[in-house]
Formats: sequence, C-alpha cells, structure tokens
Amino acid sequence: MSSNLSEWEMEIEGNFPINKAVTKVMPSGTRIISAESSGISAWTKTAKVSVILLDGNPKRYFLKCATGQGARALAEGEFHSATAINDVVSGLVPKATGWGQYYNGESLVYFFLGDFHDMDFSAAPEPASFMSKIAELHQQGTSPNGMFGFPVPTVCGKMERTLTWEESWAKSFTHQLKDVIRYDNETNGPWPEYDAACKQLIDVVIPRLLGALQSDGRMITPSLIHGDLWERNVGTDMETGETVLFDPGCAYAHNEMEFETWRCTWAFYFNSPIYRRMYQRHIEPSEPAEEWDDRNRLYSIHPYLNDSAGHPGSNSRKIAYNDMLYLCEKYGPLETLEKYDPEKDISITGTHVPFVIKQLE
Repeated sequence: MSSNLSEWEMEIEGNFPINKAVTKVMPSGTRIISAESSGISAWTKTAKVSVILLDGNPKRYFLKCATGQGARALAEGEFHSATAINDVVSGLVPKATGWGQYYNGESLVYFFLGDFHDMDFSAAPEPASFMSKIAELHQQGTSPNGMFGFPVPTVCGKMERTLTWEESWAKSFTHQLKDVIRYDNETNGPWPEYDAACKQLIDVVIPRLLGALQSDGRMITPSLIHGDLWERNVGTDMETGETVLFDPGCAYAHNEMEFETWRCTWAFYFNSPIYRRMYQRHIEPSEPAEEWDDRNRLYSIHPYLNDSAGHPGSNSRKIAYNDMLYLCEKYGPLETLEKYDPEKDISITGTHVPFVIKQLE
C-alpha cells in the first residue's frame, strides 16, 4: 500500500488493500466489508471483495490487479471480452463490472472487477451441453464490422495480442503469431533454425493453409471466441451447477482457433475427441475440411510460444518448432530447414505435461 492513505479504503477486514479507484467502478453507495486474497494466478493478484449494496443486499466481487507487461490490455481487454460474451450467451462468463487504474507507490496498477463465483474445478464439463454453448457463442457472436480483430487489445496469459481489424484471416492470425514469436525470442534468445522455420511459416504456410479458407469461392465469418479456452479457465458454479468460463481474451476470429490449446501437452480432457464431435454437431469444419487438423496444429503453435515466452526453458518452444517443420514440409517445403521428427510429435506420442501455475508474489 502506498503512503498516501487517503487513496485507500480503511476499516475493512481482510488481507487485500483496496484502492478507492476500485470502489468508484462499483454501484454508487456500495460499502466494502472485506477483501481477501482468492485464487491462484501466475500474472495477477486476485481477491474476493465482499460488499453491502445501497439497498442493503450483500454482494461479492472478484478483483484482479496487474502491473507491467500487458497489464492494461489484461484489465481493459477482459472487461470488454466478458461484456461481449455475456451479450451473446448470458452467464457464460462472470458479469463484468468495470476496470481502471491506480498507483501503488510508483507502480501503475490496472484492475478488472467482476462478479465472484464459488467454483468447482475438479470435474470436466458435460460435452454436449458445454459445446452447445461454445457453438452458440461462435454463431451468434458476430463482428461489428464484418472483419477479424477486436475493438481493444486483449491478452493470452499476460501476452498482448495485436487485434487490428483485417478482412483477411491469414493476416489477422499472422499478427498474433508474430506477437508470440517476438515475445518468445525476447525471453529465450535467438535460434537460427527456429527463426528460419518461423519465416517460412509466415511467408508461405499461413498464406496457403489459412488463405484457402477465403479463396476459390470459400468464405468464413469472424466469430467471437473466448481466446484462452483451456481446462483451468473452466469451472462449475457451486450454487447453480452451470459451467462458467474465466479469463476471456476475446477476438473476432476463425472459430476453429478457439481450440488451439486442445492438442497441447497440458490438455487433460479437452483433448478427448468427444468435445470436438459435439461441437461439430452444430458447426462443421471449415472448407477445406480435410485440412482441419493441420489448421489446429498451426493454431496450437500460438499457445505453445505464448507458454514458452512466459516460462523460460520450457519444452513448448521445441514442440512448436517441430510442428512448424511438419507444416512447412507439407505446405511450403524448403530444403534448408531441418526435418520434422514424428517421435517429438505429441499427437503421435500422447505426451502429457501438467501445467503448473505459480502464484504471482
């Protein structure tokens, strides 16, 4: 807490200081009773905030605070993402209340405030009903201008996405892939063979593999995607029994990008084919349908490099590199590249590596 005590709420219970900037986004007349650290997050500090509203009713909020890289995009992006999702499928994510900023000493803190839910994370969602909601989000969540992108930057983890509006999905995805390649190189340093594969992927493979979605009379409609749909961002509300999603970092994108993490090493139930099968009852694979798995492999490179950038020395970079080599050999052969190794391909080996989240200190 900064030395200027007038900027902070006083006489509240709990271990989490609340700046008055947070109170200002709550309904007028709200009185804070307590604020306790709640949940585990690698990139933010989070709290459960208990209040009494002006009408005397109790309410609980979930507060997320971030500093440094991607902090504004995280807070502002989650507010706009949660609002957009709830406008399409009400209750699928916690209702967003507001976002803002304040100083804690010399540190600029960005925050997101939304409804608090008591959650159970031990059970997988029922495939048919869950994928029906995801399909509804993708079908009903349409881009306001018919283009790919989003009105504000969002994040995956803490890594900011470039989401400028584009008519071409290949260009839009390329922006996002270049983001994580840059973040990864900043963290892990240069690797000439990897850099060559990245260049071939961007220059040749993406225009061919994703360009095919919008050529020869084919077209795709930008869909609202959650943007970080993996198992730790899905839970069951303890009061209603409904499935609730967390930490959205939305984009209007090709709907199939939603499943980018589902083939990654840390997937532990979304890698089951039943989820894909239930989804495709509502939305069939885009044409060329026979290239669905290759597109999914391409999309998975994004979270792998995002993970590599956030966790120096992880094996994710090597897995992404091998997937790049597979795609380059198939869609953009280049003799100077190394060879794809099927023994390092987790879609063949079935390797599972649990994802460990360490709380931000």
